[in-house]
Amino acid sequence: MDNTWWIWVFYGLIIFGFYFFLIRPQNKKKKQEDQMRKSAEIGDDVTTIGGIVGRVVGVKDDDDSLIVETGTDRVKMRVKRWAIGSVDTIRDEPEKKDDKADKKASKKSDK
Repeated sequence: MDNTWWIWVFYGLIIFGFYFFLIRPQNKKKKQEDQMRKSAEIGDDVTTIGGIVGRVVGVKDDDDSLIVETGTDRVKMRVKRWAIGSVDTIRDEPEKKDDKADKKASKKSDK
């Protein structure tokens, strides 16, 4: 009976390991990719999953697609958002302020 209990504990640890090393990172990456695709806007340089590189010139929210202009001949294609492999435009993100640091600084200045 004692050996059976340890086997169940071992299986539980394996399942726990699979969750934290395989399933959880995959879900996190999928959320980041979805956020990246939703953040694509006019003027962004994008690469599709098929390797087509272009610039977004229009957004159609009703059917969840983008109009992408490619090359020097200005060919325009409509591409679904799920087909965007990467958004290549680099944006400057505003710095996040730490509320605790601000509170500590204000307390020190009050004293």
